[in-house]
Amino acid sequence: MVTVIGDTFGIPETISGITLLAMGTSMPEAITSVIVAKNGLGNMALCNLLGSNVFDILFCLGGPWFVKAAFFSPDHHKVIFSSAGVSFSAAVLLTLVLILYLFLAGFRWKLDLRVGVACLLLYSAYIVIACMYEMNVFGVVNNILCL
Repeated sequence: MVTVIGDTFGIPETISGITLLAMGTSMPEAITSVIVAKNGLGNMALCNLLGSNVFDILFCLGGPWFVKAAFFSPDHHKVIFSSAGVSFSAAVLLTLVLILYLFLAGFRWKLDLRVGVACLLLYSAYIVIACMYEMNVFGVVNNILCL
């Protein structure tokens, strides 16, 4: 459905994925974390978010690739990306995680309004940079399929 909406409005699949699809799948974790944090369980909120992201990356991404490699013929083992910006996005995300770590250390490992604002600003920066990269603002990286 997200692909159809993106195609209707001329939005590439990669941008739909890192914005609409990511927000839709992450909202339950965010709401759960807000609820447990309000109950004074900040560690549980943080572990919920970290655990769900680690599970998504390692199991939900690795599982289908394993099944494809294990149960399909050898000439169909490859999973092809339609985006050349995956390595760039990964590098930007790792840089932002390092910046977040420095913020947390600078705020003495206390999660307060400043850390929340910093996280929202880092996320906004990531979305802007990744979308610009996918839209070939920094040079031709991808063939835009939806225009």
